[in-house]
Amino acid sequence: MDRPITEPPPQGRAAQFGPEFGQRVLLTVDTEEEFDWSGPFTRDAHGLSHVEAIPRFQAFCEDLGVVPVYLVDWPIATDARAVEVIGSALRGGRAEVGIQLHPWVNPPFEEDVSLRNSFAGNLPPALEREKFLRLRDAIADAFGTDPLIYRAGRYGLGPQTATLLREAGVPIDSSVRANYDYSAGHGPDYSRHPLAPYWVDAERNLLELPLTTVHFGMLRKQGRALQPLLARAPRAAGVLSRLGLLERIALTPEGVTAEEALRGIDIALDDGLPLLVLSFHSPSLATGHTPYVRSEADLERLYDWFDRIYAYLEMRGVAPTTVAEIIDSVRR
Repeated sequence: MDRPITEPPPQGRAAQFGPEFGQRVLLTVDTEEEFDWSGPFTRDAHGLSHVEAIPRFQAFCEDLGVVPVYLVDWPIATDARAVEVIGSALRGGRAEVGIQLHPWVNPPFEEDVSLRNSFAGNLPPALEREKFLRLRDAIADAFGTDPLIYRAGRYGLGPQTATLLREAGVPIDSSVRANYDYSAGHGPDYSRHPLAPYWVDAERNLLELPLTTVHFGMLRKQGRALQPLLARAPRAAGVLSRLGLLERIALTPEGVTAEEALRGIDIALDDGLPLLVLSFHSPSLATGHTPYVRSEADLERLYDWFDRIYAYLEMRGVAPTTVAEIIDSVRR
């Protein structure tokens, strides 16, 4: 029997890409409603005003030769303007669409709204399934295509999620945030999961694309062993980072400088990682919706981050890729 998707995979599950694939980069966008990140979860206290900022970002990606994958949740999938904006790029082959489940805003509304229930994988399996299927069908109807990739909101996979994805015919998950542990807040522990893509099941029907997070510094080989200790001693983590001994670098413009991300890219590529998975949240495309973009200067820094990252990746010979290309390569 396969292990639950929340557990690290057994040995021998690493995905093999075709020789033409080389090392690639995938840009994922958690495309979601705006809400108060510091407040409690609610059913209705959210907005979608940042959708008007998506066309600028899409044009920016097209100039870079990047096809973003928009992982959309219920408020986005059911908003006419969001569907128009993303659907136009999708129909032109300039973007892809996937699924992102925020259970607190996704019907049916049968569970209490709470921190624990913000992780879809903590819901009763039948409720997780019903929410997921309604969202998948809403996306397929709105965009005219079957989504092929899933990300649980807040990275909240559960023991039955893999079975749900296989039965729904979704071949890729990208919910594992390697080197992070959310168990203190009722979420999954991904601190021991691989960084490289791997098959969740022995039959190779479900591929996991972990978000890319690496350890950097003289102690990086001990990073996984030290991380649980540093989580309980954040000041010590800060000291180690300032001394260049150990820092955890996620490949995202949210809270990670371009200089830090470039160091992380070097580590990932030099370690032979075949796929880098970048991520950020769509409300960061406008000011005032996330802690990372509070001003116009912050917003321009976000765009500058992508400019610098993709220029460096091109110099290192790392080409952008798509979900379709990934599926084609691993199946061949």
